[in-house]
Amino acid sequence: MTKAEPLTEHAHPVPVPGWLVTLCRWSATIGGTALLAMMLMTVTSVTLRSLLGWPIPGDFELVEVLSAITVFCFLPWCQIVGGNVLVDFFTMKAGPRVNHALEALGDLVYLAIGALLTWRLWHGAVDFHSYGEQTMVLRIPIWWSFVIAMPAMALLIVTTLFTLLGHVRKAAA
Repeated sequence: MTKAEPLTEHAHPVPVPGWLVTLCRWSATIGGTALLAMMLMTVTSVTLRSLLGWPIPGDFELVEVLSAITVFCFLPWCQIVGGNVLVDFFTMKAGPRVNHALEALGDLVYLAIGALLTWRLWHGAVDFHSYGEQTMVLRIPIWWSFVIAMPAMALLIVTTLFTLLGHVRKAAA
């Protein structure tokens, strides 16, 4: 008789290469730095606006760009640590093979979505660059944020591929 897995709301871990974990950690560090910069800029802008009537010009534009960077940079780390939403109500008592098979299926769908988003982000970046699209107040070229979002999405695709393969191996074992 096999030992039952404890009831959990966490993803079932799979082995991934150390270099991939390091890249995902650096991506999350970039996202955390952008989040910290956004927080400090917002606090500074609100304080200056309240005390002196001098807000930081274009603060909302910077929040928009930094928010996008933050989200894209955190996606690979969330995938590698199994931090995505997991609904295990029906599978809590299922065996590890079934859970790994279902997580592999979820990773396959996520991989397809990641590839589709990356493809469309590429076309969006090219369009923004060719049209010279800029933010309203600060005149920051919109395509600059894609310079960070595109590698983060590529890293998400690689990470999802590795976790998918890990779940397939565990499901087949």
